[in-house]
Amino acid sequence: MLGLGETQDEVIQTMKDLRDIGVDVVTFGQYLRPTEHHLAVVEYVTPEEFEEYRVLGEGMGFKYVVSGPMVRSSYKAGEFFLEHLIQQERKELEEKEDRDDEVLVV
Repeated sequence: MLGLGETQDEVIQTMKDLRDIGVDVVTFGQYLRPTEHHLAVVEYVTPEEFEEYRVLGEGMGFKYVVSGPMVRSSYKAGEFFLEHLIQQERKELEEKEDRDDEVLVV
């Protein structure tokens, strides 16, 4: 959760640390104060900043990055991760088949 006073450098360093230990999935969402008895929101992160973290995470090699103001990590994260992997593998297979077809035509 973002918006509790963390700096961009802290977020990026945490992402690097997670990759260094083999973490493949990361989610970023906006912290929203559930009640007055909880910590206050320090900052509302912009949609553009969430997008920057998504792009950066993919560039770092995370296999699945979800980043946005309303993103929440949950028991569904595993299902979304697997669905993403399946879609990615299908796309790569189709691209390979297309390349193989081009080689046969030449």
